[in-house]
Amino acid sequence: MNKGFADRMKTTRKSFIREILKVTQQPEVISFAGGFPNPGFFPVEEIASASTKVLAQDGRNVLQYSTTEGYLPLREFITERYLRKSGLKIEPDEILITNGSQQGIDLIGKVFFKKAPSGQFRV
Repeated sequence: MNKGFADRMKTTRKSFIREILKVTQQPEVISFAGGFPNPGFFPVEEIASASTKVLAQDGRNVLQYSTTEGYLPLREFITERYLRKSGLKIEPDEILITNGSQQGIDLIGKVFFKKAPSGQFRV
């Protein structure tokens, strides 16, 4: 081990998740694991178009750190869409932009689950 690293690095094991992900990169492997949707369903053109539009209109602000709730114009767009598609009146302050499903699941767990005196979690 390189002397520049902390001693604990000598006993650090490989990440199980990282090793599994390496296997999914093999072309003969079809993964049915969560988090691996069919890339053929990714709306690449739509995302490229939306990205180009947002960067052209407000690129410097979009790329800057912002509030933890997320980019306000995106939250406003989402509220307008809910109103138009479902008739639901939602305020931008009721929308929270996450960086993927795992962050959303983590936040939901923190909001709805309490740790019981026994150390177990309960609703």
